[in-house]
Amino acid sequence: MAKARHSRFDCAPGCSVEAAIGLIDGKWKSIILFHLLSGTLRFSEIRRHIANVTPRMLTNQLRELEEDALIERKVYAQVPPKVEYSLSPLGRSMEPVLLALKAWGDAHIGLYGKPHAAERADAA
Repeated sequence: MAKARHSRFDCAPGCSVEAAIGLIDGKWKSIILFHLLSGTLRFSEIRRHIANVTPRMLTNQLRELEEDALIERKVYAQVPPKVEYSLSPLGRSMEPVLLALKAWGDAHIGLYGKPHAAERADAA
């Protein structure tokens, strides 16, 4: 069953946070957006960057991002078809948020995942 798309927000405190998180929720959307910060990518290039995503899930996430106007999809009329994805101006406006998430993750990854190489060297 597909998730309900963007219900009306009640605009209570935190409403804007709820709206923003609603656009990038899910396991892969923010990661896709982060990789598109570096420029236009084809489907296969995105898959190489995100090895654990299935083609079906990637397709669904890209469709939702396009529907929400965070990315743009350009199809070239050729055989085989060539499709490129890039950030829209709205998606590009998420750059400071994505970079802040990355910085926070870099600083705290040792709490939740693998420590950085430098931290491993300090422990040795």
